[in-house]
Order: sequence, then structure tokens, then C-alpha cells
Amino acid sequence: MEFLSEYGLFLAKALTIVVAILVVAVGLLALGQRGQRASPGHIEITKLNERYREFRDTMQHALLNDKDFKKQRKADKKKHKEEEKGGGDQEEARLRLFVLEFDGDIRATATDNLREEISAVLGVARSGDEVLLKLESGGGLVHSYGLASSQLQRIRDAGIQLTVSVDKVAASGGYMMACVANRVLAAPFAMIGSIGVLAQIPNFHRLLRAANVDFEQLTAGEYKRTLTMFGENTDADRAKMQEDLEDTHLLFKDFVATHREQVDIDAVATGEVWFGQRAIDRGLVDEMQTSDSYIQGCLVERDVFAVKHVQKKQWQERLGVAAESAMERSFLKLWQATMERHHY
Repeated sequence: MEFLSEYGLFLAKALTIVVAILVVAVGLLALGQRGQRASPGHIEITKLNERYREFRDTMQHALLNDKDFKKQRKADKKKHKEEEKGGGDQEEARLRLFVLEFDGDIRATATDNLREEISAVLGVARSGDEVLLKLESGGGLVHSYGLASSQLQRIRDAGIQLTVSVDKVAASGGYMMACVANRVLAAPFAMIGSIGVLAQIPNFHRLLRAANVDFEQLTAGEYKRTLTMFGENTDADRAKMQEDLEDTHLLFKDFVATHREQVDIDAVATGEVWFGQRAIDRGLVDEMQTSDSYIQGCLVERDVFAVKHVQKKQWQERLGVAAESAMERSFLKLWQATMERHHY
């Protein structure tokens, strides 16, 4: 009871403080944001050759004595100059690898950034250059991932080599994106596949009926609405929804088959997922390799650039993140204090 009392007082104080801060901050930020347009974001570019070189220098400095380190660094600088020459025009001789990342959620919200990154890369890419997309996604909404896949198709249409690397998962809509690539790489235990379609909704009709609550829904058009959360679903509704799912699945299968001609589409379009070598055996993946391994293998012959579009967050988002962090820290302190008091 003592703990619950302390917890209640702490929670009341914490909530009061957070609400007060939010009210003041919202007012101040609203005044400051009046008349200002949202930032369109910007592109950040990191040359990974230099980043990995710094890693190597740091390791060598720690492992070698000063004399050997200076000797090794001198040799590395000489080698670096020779690599950059590459014969003829230095700038034109070195091919480039542009590294993009896509961490997909159910709505594929990363597509907005991907669009800008691809636009930036295509503005400077030349023959022989390559784009590597580090892709992680378990899939989501059909139309959202359809758009994301179309963005990748822009790279193919421009005649630029596209490689997709999957370190963890490319399933359903994630694989819809991956199959667009000229080559697909996957880590040994990356999950690949799930070429299927899913729709599920809860239905509260019996609960509402038991509570004597009527639900009314008016539509114009025979199939404007099929399955519903609150009304009574009929066999005809279910049949129409199943028909729509089958048609969407057929479109998905055709899309994969078009981009991966080597696959037996009926064998892989079962909704199953496969790991690494199993995915290679079924033609879903071309090579077993992590993105890190692929990038490091390109450093000698290519200039490797990580390209990232950064969208400036609106004040509402920044405020929400700050408030969430403050609450998390407060509860963590309370938990630690409780554990120390009870010696857990």
C-alpha cells in the first residue's frame, strides 16, 4: 500500500508537470511557427571509403607502436592516392556505389524519403554506377508498397544497376520491392518471401446486438462496402472480399514473375517465408551475403556514398518525442528506486 501511494503521488506530479510543459511549449511553438512553411528536408551524403579508412586508422593506432603506425599510415596514403588515380581522368575513372536504406513499416512511410534519395542519385548517376538498397520490411498495405516498388523501378528504367540487400527480412510488400532489383542479396537467416495477401478485421455485431445497439450503414454501389466491423457480415460479403484478395494475389504473383523469371511462381506464392539458402534454391535470392560484406568488397574499386534524405520534423513531432522520453526517464527512475528499496 505504501508503494502504491508513493506511485500514485509520483504519477500525479509527473503528469501535472508534463501537461504544464506541453501547454506552454505548444503555445510558444505555435506562435513561432506562424507564417513559416514546413522544411522540405535535405540530402545528407557520407563517403563511406573515408569512414572505413578512419575505422582502420583507429584500430592500427591502438594495435601498433608509434613507429610502425606512422610507417603503415604512410603506406596507406600512398596506396590511397594510387587507387584514386585509376588511370586517365580521376573523377570519371572511379565508378560509384550509392547506398540507400529502407526500413519499412505497415504503411511504407519511408517511401517519401526513398523518392527524394532516388531523385538525387539519378541526377548525377552515370553509366557503370550502382545503387545498393539496404531493405528491411515485413510488408504492409498493398498500395503503399506498390508505390515504393515503383520508385525502385525508376532506377532500373534509368539503366542503373540496382542491388537489394536484405539482412533481416523482406516479406510480402518487402519482397515486392526486392524483386525489382537486378540482383538480390540476403544474409543466411534473412526471412524472404510471404508472397500472399491478408485481410482481417474484428466484428462487433453480436456484442452490439446484445447491448441493444443498432448499427446503420448506407452505401451507393453494390460493393462499396463488403465486410464491416459493426454490421452483420453475410456469406456474399465474405465471398466478394475473398474474390478481391484472390485478384490482388494474382497481381502480386504476376509482378514477381515479371521481375524474377527464374522462379516457379506457383511454388513460391503460397504465403510462406524461407531463410537464406532455401530462398536461393527457390530463385527468390541470387546470393547469400550481408550488406556490410558487399559494401566493404566495393571500397577498393568504387567510391561508396551513403545517401539519406532527412525530413525536418514538425514541432508537434519533436514535442511528442521529447515528452515521451521524459515520461520514460521518470518511470525508469521510479522503477529503479522501487527495486533498490525492495532489494530485488
